[in-house]
Amino acid sequence: MKKLVCSYSLRRIIRVNSRYSLTGIFICLLLCLGTGFLAAQTADEIETLLETKAVTYAQAARFVLEASDAAAIPDPAQAFQYAAERNWLPKKAEADDAARLDGIALLVMRSFNIRGGMFYSIAKNPRYAYREMVYQSVIQGRADPAMAVSGDILLYMCNRIFAQMPIDDDYSNQAPAEPEHTAEQEALVAEINIQLEELNIEGAHATVTEEGISINLSNIQFLADSAVLTEPEKERLREIAQILASIPGKRIQVAGHTALSGDDSNNFALSLDRAQSVAVYLVSMGARRPGEITTVGYGSDRPIADNATPEGMAANRRVEITIMDN
Repeated sequence: MKKLVCSYSLRRIIRVNSRYSLTGIFICLLLCLGTGFLAAQTADEIETLLETKAVTYAQAARFVLEASDAAAIPDPAQAFQYAAERNWLPKKAEADDAARLDGIALLVMRSFNIRGGMFYSIAKNPRYAYREMVYQSVIQGRADPAMAVSGDILLYMCNRIFAQMPIDDDYSNQAPAEPEHTAEQEALVAEINIQLEELNIEGAHATVTEEGISINLSNIQFLADSAVLTEPEKERLREIAQILASIPGKRIQVAGHTALSGDDSNNFALSLDRAQSVAVYLVSMGARRPGEITTVGYGSDRPIADNATPEGMAANRRVEITIMDN
């Protein structure tokens, strides 16, 4: 909810500041830092970005994924991997390469889920993403698509995207839209839940989400303050791996979540480490090959229960294994 409210506030600020100056962008971003926008980033990081003459693809991925609410990944290398695996970056891009304007156009288009014209819809490559961004006035003038992107240009592009989003006065009060479920998804979810019940796997339940079909493992146990799985959890994951192996051909994402306690940066790092530990174990059990499974850590940013109670904290301390819609 914090991100929803702040994105709404940011858009309102941007509409008032019609000149879209870099100072205005910086002020908007700093205002939002206090209420959750780009929560994993600090004012120092944004100021550094403004002073960066040529951002890398890793830096850009980390910033744009967070700004678009596509994924909260504090580590730039992990953010790059996340975007690259979804074909949101040029095919030959490397994490430390200076980001090209057309490559950033593709990243922005895909991360913000912006629809384009016919050629972009078919190809979804940097060339047509660049054309779409020019057409939609996100890229100004006759800029060279091969030019290196500075930090202030990256901020400017994100600012333009927010400026073009419609403002709804009741935005902060709207409930998230329910994902559209297909009959195939519902049938698969029902089958997975039957298997979970038959295998007597406690604290596990499958649902349809925007990304695909997610198996929620609540109160997952690791050794204290570590990403080392306990033996009971390995047993539970062995059963889950059997279910996943019976549904081949789709990528899997493992998302780690923590309860609200301690330092935010530590929570992000711990949640990612734990997601990776689960992913490695699922691979070892034959659920997927290494290239077919990705990981992400959300820390305590996405609670599903009240952290004020032990039961709520147990529910929030979870791993979500999502069978992605390809």
